[in-house]
Amino acid sequence: MSNPDKKVIIIAEAGVNHNASMERAREMVKEAARAGADYVKFQTAVPELVISTIAPKAEYQKETTGNEESQLEMCRAIHLPLSAYAELAELCRAEGIGFMSTPFDLVSIDTLAALDMDYWKIPSGEITNLPYLRKIGSRGEKVILSTGMSTLGEVNDAVDVLEKAGTPRGNIYLLHCTTQYPTPMDAVNLRAMDALRLPGIGGVGYSDHTLGIEVPVAAVARGAMIIEKHFTLDKSLPGPDHRASLDPNELKAMVDAVRNIEKALGDGEKRVAEAERPNIEVARKSIVAARDIKAGEIFTEENITVKRPGNGLNPMTWDSVIGKRASRDFAYDSLIEL
Repeated sequence: MSNPDKKVIIIAEAGVNHNASMERAREMVKEAARAGADYVKFQTAVPELVISTIAPKAEYQKETTGNEESQLEMCRAIHLPLSAYAELAELCRAEGIGFMSTPFDLVSIDTLAALDMDYWKIPSGEITNLPYLRKIGSRGEKVILSTGMSTLGEVNDAVDVLEKAGTPRGNIYLLHCTTQYPTPMDAVNLRAMDALRLPGIGGVGYSDHTLGIEVPVAAVARGAMIIEKHFTLDKSLPGPDHRASLDPNELKAMVDAVRNIEKALGDGEKRVAEAERPNIEVARKSIVAARDIKAGEIFTEENITVKRPGNGLNPMTWDSVIGKRASRDFAYDSLIEL
């Protein structure tokens, strides 16, 4: 899916919120399409290639899924098999929404390479994974790189790896992100998105993990070209990401709000909007007679004043009117003419 109108690209992040249910994943595709998102994005992984047996859970994962199982066991339970993504990509085409999925390992990259995605999405956790970055970079295709948990130096290093591997710098898009679920408002640091406008890159955006829709909408107002946001069919489902996700109605509200902000941003040129032009006569003022004025009288600050409507002499000409003679009689409140 292309973006010919230069609209903000909205990615509805399904992630692993399907909880390994293909039926739920299909429904998520349909809900993302109904909401008006440009893409629905999943997460593709062979858990054993991503997570070691000794890897602990993140604190937010412990809070949402308990501490009985390991991170590896948790991920095994919520990931779809690699064979599922071709079907999901086909369903996306049928529903008129773009398909994306984030690979978390080299085998998953090979699986997704056959599905003709418009963008490769690199998650924040892989920004220091040199072999992974080189493999995606060698494809030379468009890349969206999330930058959670990273310094600007690490972002620059990752961009350099992608570029040296074969991806043109203009094909790389950087998303500001805070990797905490949900992200506290005081940890968002939305202004850091501006620091990601590195020379020659394709653009910047924002991957959001806050509750609600205010921050992604604000990011669009600050110039984000891409917005990514988790969504779920049901926030009460078990799993690590549901609690920090939007439900379908909230996703639709976010999409609508982003589209409204796009319209509101305009082109930046200060001019009279066609929508306000009819109100000029109503809201502005003209020079009018402060009392009855006889022909031949000199206009003074006592016999003329400024009132609505605005279809007479512009009050900015006041100085040139003072001292002139009235060419005819003017009744009280009538528009002055020279």
